[in-house]
Amino acid sequence: MKNQGRSIRLFLVDGLPTGLLTAEIVNWTGHALTGPRSRLGDLLKRPECSRTGVYFLVGPDPDNPMRSQIYIGESDDVATRLKQHNRPEDKGGKDFWERVCLVTSKDQNLTKAHVKYLEARLISIASKSGGALMNGTAHDYDMLPESDRSDMAYFVEQIRTILPVLGFDFLRDQQKLIEQLHQQQAQQQPAAVFVMEIPKYGIQAEAREVDGEFVVLAGSLARDHWASSSHYTSYQPLYNELRESGVLGAAGKGHVCFTRDHVFSSPSAAAAVVAGRSANGRTTWLEKDSRMTYGDWQSAQIEQQAPTDLPADQMPAMG
Repeated sequence: MKNQGRSIRLFLVDGLPTGLLTAEIVNWTGHALTGPRSRLGDLLKRPECSRTGVYFLVGPDPDNPMRSQIYIGESDDVATRLKQHNRPEDKGGKDFWERVCLVTSKDQNLTKAHVKYLEARLISIASKSGGALMNGTAHDYDMLPESDRSDMAYFVEQIRTILPVLGFDFLRDQQKLIEQLHQQQAQQQPAAVFVMEIPKYGIQAEAREVDGEFVVLAGSLARDHWASSSHYTSYQPLYNELRESGVLGAAGKGHVCFTRDHVFSSPSAAAAVVAGRSANGRTTWLEKDSRMTYGDWQSAQIEQQAPTDLPADQMPAMG
């Protein structure tokens, strides 16, 4: 089923793309405000900061440039909490973060119980996303009536929709993509399968695209070590992380095996992990039936999408 379109309103508060930014989804009572830590003083002057809400502190992970460090919190006075987090770490603050995003309600109907529930749900989701969560142990909070839990479940889904638009991808729903993949396979829906082979090491991997994401399938093989001789390669931390987390498990001499389906941000990221070195995914992945490269296959798909719905006076001239 095709996903339904959504309208999101973005507003550059001071007219700068690097400044404060607000975001709203049409017909949703939530309101997001984000900005760099360097603009915290201006952000705290906004009326949203005095409301009840949840907030996200985000910064780079010094041990792995492929992921972010995230702290998720809640407060009935977000401004007070952000001031505390801005203190030096030896005075109870947090040093790691560089950007902040807070989500409140335009109608101010969020209560302390609501945001405690939201915080618990968002921490649980973020803990499975691959980011470095700085909250420590996740906790449960279910002190809400059934009707309120339903409302907050909808609120969570809207947060997960709007945050990637603002550049925060630590709530990506990888499990949903995997479920869609399994549904396609169970219903035998036609979908392109891509293969990558390294005959020298007896390696073969398979992948599919789901909603624009590249998913390497469980059972695929990869090199058993990072083989690049360069001092630093961008995807090496990702490879190491997948080994440490068990996504890549021991399989045999010269290779490891994907223990479960895994979502990658691009074909090249997937190809690098399989090869154990940097690789161009657009040329190394081949469509299984036609043996076209991923890049050629993608171009062919675009060419097939003729603009048949254009008015007659806008159709390209023939001849």
